[in-house]
Amino acid sequence: MKVVADLCIVPMGVGPSVSSYVKDIKKIIDASHLNAEMHANGTNIEGELSDICQLIELCEAKLHELGVQRVFFTIAFSSRRDKEQKMADKLAAVS
Repeated sequence: MKVVADLCIVPMGVGPSVSSYVKDIKKIIDASHLNAEMHANGTNIEGELSDICQLIELCEAKLHELGVQRVFFTIAFSSRRDKEQKMADKLAAVS
């Protein structure tokens, strides 16, 4: 099932700045075959739901590898069964 995900991953207990961790997560997302666009508070990702979930697991594992003991995730998925819809289509519909 194709979906558009809005993903926010917050490493907890690492201090007020998490940018170094976000950079490592961005490398993982960029290396995937999924279309992703980072925004100020997270990343939009489009693709198969199972592929996105696998990607999220890789990100979580990387943070724990880096010593992060607690990670907070917010994930929202949207899907359409009547037609294929990409992130760009959604934005174009409201422009």
